[in-house]
Amino acid sequence: MGRYARIVSTAMYKPERLISNDQMREWLKQFPDFVDKMEQGTGILQRWWAPEDWATSDVALPAAKLAIERAGKKPEDVDLIILGTDSPDYVTPATSVVLQHKLGAKNAGTFDVGCACASFPTALTAGAGIIAANPAIKTVLVIGVYLMHKLANPLDPMIFFYGDGAGAAVLETSETPGFVASAFQADGTYAKNWLIPSSGTAEPVTAETLAAGRTKVMMAARYPPEINDDGWPCLVRKLALNGGFELNDIDFAVFTQVRKPTVELVMEKLGLPMEKTHTIMEEYGYTGSACVGMALDDAVAKKKIKAGDLVVLVGSGVGYNQAACAFRW
Repeated sequence: MGRYARIVSTAMYKPERLISNDQMREWLKQFPDFVDKMEQGTGILQRWWAPEDWATSDVALPAAKLAIERAGKKPEDVDLIILGTDSPDYVTPATSVVLQHKLGAKNAGTFDVGCACASFPTALTAGAGIIAANPAIKTVLVIGVYLMHKLANPLDPMIFFYGDGAGAAVLETSETPGFVASAFQADGTYAKNWLIPSSGTAEPVTAETLAAGRTKVMMAARYPPEINDDGWPCLVRKLALNGGFELNDIDFAVFTQVRKPTVELVMEKLGLPMEKTHTIMEEYGYTGSACVGMALDDAVAKKKIKAGDLVVLVGSGVGYNQAACAFRW
């Protein structure tokens, strides 16, 4: 008899502080028309920021609690916590272990996934594989969380994108899929395009790097649009091959929420109608490592996903890393 992972609940959290595009226009007035162009090019209309004294684990906590509650579980029932982020509480220890303590999940092991905005589907795949391979692991909490605005220079125009938030899902064991397949692709030649240069062993923090602003997240070089425009359809086709299904078998697809026109173009290339996807960047901004989980939960709340649907999740992040997974709902 097979042993599979199925998603039994989802949840999300957005902070209370609304940052409108009009506020961004005021803050970034030294960059004339920048916000107008970004609004038109991305579909982002606003974003939500956490309190300045919060850490990433604080943003993850409400989504984690709600996902566990919706699964009919208690924190002590969780066997494993997998947290994906590229805005961690610390370089070390892992943010997942900080969350474990705050959550009271005293019986859970933890680890972090650090492939930026591809982290949520990567973490789901890892959790599904661990459940399949280890009978002792029955309940896995997966969280994607983002607090990048705290790591940005407030006068860097790229701050337009950053919204804070968390998306979560609980995986449990099942005799039938559940998890169907996964696919991955990456290209490290782009590793220095968007990064925090001075933060780790490649360039330890010094007074000079601090003064130069190199401890803040920055876009050092633009990514060519075909990375997502062509990369996402390629990844979904690879996923379909791995999972033994056709593109027209897909009932619903969720993509990284950075540009609405990219989602529209990719759905067209896949031959899928826009009714089979969902976007939230309009309301939440770009929530990075959290956005796939948040969009999934929002689609579930709006009853766009029903039992039996084949659901595809695609994450794309700096590095670049791209990951996709498919679940039968």
